[in-house]
Amino acid sequence: MEPLTVIARLTAKDGSEEKLRGVLQGLVAPTRAEAGCLTYELHRSHDQPNLFMFTESWASRSAWEAHMKAPHLVAFGEQQAELCHSWELFTGEKI
Repeated sequence: MEPLTVIARLTAKDGSEEKLRGVLQGLVAPTRAEAGCLTYELHRSHDQPNLFMFTESWASRSAWEAHMKAPHLVAFGEQQAELCHSWELFTGEKI
């Protein structure tokens, strides 16, 4: 089975850019410690400072699905509407 690639694109609400950055940075260490996490990188756009992206690689879809149920992701989900104007999720495989 090929690893799962995930790209998450989040746009902060006006005035929430720095708060969202801090919350997203707080997800990095616990996620990297999860079983099946191969890479988990947070990026911020130079051109659009309210745009953040995670590039992720997971050993399997089931590992990523477990990640989505992890307490730190559930807690972020509860804040997402307050901090994010929009978000998109890509899941696929490297070819």
